[in-house]
Amino acid sequence: IEAVTDEEILDAYRDLARYEGIFCEPASAASVAGVRKLAAEGAIDPGATIVCVLTGHGLKDPDTARREMTVPVVEAEPSADGVRRALGW
Repeated sequence: IEAVTDEEILDAYRDLARYEGIFCEPASAASVAGVRKLAAEGAIDPGATIVCVLTGHGLKDPDTARREMTVPVVEAEPSADGVRRALGW
């Protein structure tokens, strides 16, 4: 077991969303942050297969999701037509 910082967790959280399309809660990203840390320390064999279980959906912590967004929020009316208009379709 390896301790990770909040910043390491948020880095993993952002990268999971950005590169893998996985929207998990920050607590779930802690396992990925730990594996990254161990890999950087050379504690994990480069050929090893590693599994991280991500149990919590990102909407469990919507405040963090909003804070960590790097694109502007687009508001839309709650209808199919409203979404189409917001997307410019």
